[in-house]
Amino acid sequence: MARDRRTARHRTRALALSAAALALGGPAFAGTPASSASLPRGHDVSSHQKDVDWRRARAAGASFVYVKATESTAYRNPHFGRQYDGARDAGILRGAYHFALPDKSSGRTQAAYFVRNGGAWSADGRTLPPALDVEYNPYDRKRKCYGMSRARLVDWIRSFSDEVRRLTGRRPVIYTTAHWWNTCTGGSGAFASDHALWVARYRSADAGALPGGWSYWTIWQYDNSGSLPGDQNLFNGSARQLKRFAAGS
Repeated sequence: MARDRRTARHRTRALALSAAALALGGPAFAGTPASSASLPRGHDVSSHQKDVDWRRARAAGASFVYVKATESTAYRNPHFGRQYDGARDAGILRGAYHFALPDKSSGRTQAAYFVRNGGAWSADGRTLPPALDVEYNPYDRKRKCYGMSRARLVDWIRSFSDEVRRLTGRRPVIYTTAHWWNTCTGGSGAFASDHALWVARYRSADAGALPGGWSYWTIWQYDNSGSLPGDQNLFNGSARQLKRFAAGS
């Protein structure tokens, strides 16, 4: 995903479904792993993308999108409203994500800020569950895990998740990489049973080894550029299952 205060950069219970169990087939589309060519395509955007042509994105194959809403408790994407509503109006399922800075404030505090500023969820069939983006510290590379112990980070993520669930009724999707998760949480398995995994792994034939605890992914971010605006994603299921995931069933 792209951070909003500089240019885009590389960075590093889900549906009980594995890619191997899907009936795959058909021609691959450019830039997408060939083995996943029949999966619903999506993308994620932030203020870096500004004004998105949503109807064009829909025509290019976008089924879903995540829009950055907030970061810590001092930033809200100034384009969020137009992006979030524009995706819905074009017939694209959309959800909001929060960029975590665990060293700035508690998980509960950041979750409340997120929900107040776009991270809510409703069972309207068009809104994806809220998502938490947790990854290496982009502001201090020497403190990749935010200067926090593994136990403290696990507690922070749980606090964020508990508050999102209290406020919205849904557990957040967790976006991360296997490397960050295994390094900074010790490969914690505390979230795999009730949190969908959104895993990032670029330019690969598959999603690779998953973060500790998860045995399958729900969303795979496979590249940071492509035919859709922003980062490129796949949903691990059918179009019908994507709609059920949005609806909370």
